[in-house]
Amino acid sequence: MLRALTSVRRLPRPWRSLQTRSCASDGAAADPEIQVRALAGPDQGITEILMNRPSARNALGNVLVRELLEALAQLREDQQVRVLLFRSGVKGVFCAGADLKEREQMSEAEVGIFVQRLRGLMNEIAAFPAPTIAAMDGFALGGGLELALACDLRVAASSAVMGLIETTRGLLPGAGGTQRLPRCLGVGLAKELIFTGRRLSGAQAQDLGLVNHAVPQNEEGNAAYHRARALAQEILPQAPIAVRLSKVAIDRGMEVDITSGMAIEGICYAQNIPTQDRLEGMAAFREKRLPRFVGK
Repeated sequence: MLRALTSVRRLPRPWRSLQTRSCASDGAAADPEIQVRALAGPDQGITEILMNRPSARNALGNVLVRELLEALAQLREDQQVRVLLFRSGVKGVFCAGADLKEREQMSEAEVGIFVQRLRGLMNEIAAFPAPTIAAMDGFALGGGLELALACDLRVAASSAVMGLIETTRGLLPGAGGTQRLPRCLGVGLAKELIFTGRRLSGAQAQDLGLVNHAVPQNEEGNAAYHRARALAQEILPQAPIAVRLSKVAIDRGMEVDITSGMAIEGICYAQNIPTQDRLEGMAAFREKRLPRFVGK
């Protein structure tokens, strides 16, 4: 446990300045299915992953999953990323879930391998060192909701539709839904939603605590994105190492008893003590000014 937590304090050098770009493999003939964009100006520190597979409503197929994994592998080493925001470039859809048309062509063995990769993707999102936010401006069904559940925070348009609907297709959630939904909502309610395959609106999801915020949709169809971006802007000024260590303490502490969780919190706190940002925070308080955190 100590070794795993200690790794949080290492600060790998940024791999390069990000611009809007594709993460498709070199030589790929098809258009990229995601784009990664680092925002500038007052939003510097926010990086967006835009899912853009309109022909399949952002369904999670082999290419989309591969590109997401490649992007996450690069971004997790970039200390300039203070908040990672997942959004859709397809109006009315966040992510329609698994690509069942593609899966229909797979053998049973291939299905098992692909679902394992999909589960690995959700684990990579959940383990991303900086806070992650899902901006759900439309349908988030099956694997699409599982992707959102892997994020730290969720913002939805009140008219968005979401649910773990796998049982209506002869399946069960296989990319973390059976584990993350009960941790989010409690066992009884999670069982009810999964057993029935029920769909919820964004407003209903907020009432249940499934999303942090639900906002009325606008004409452009991106109201959740704008609210998610505003939420990211609230996180930006805070000390990035302290935020990342808080995420570790919460996520790992929730998996153990409270005594062990307090020990995890203590390890994380100890790692924050030598940071420049902690000293800057105290100096700013003493001098009655806003702190200038640098992530060191």
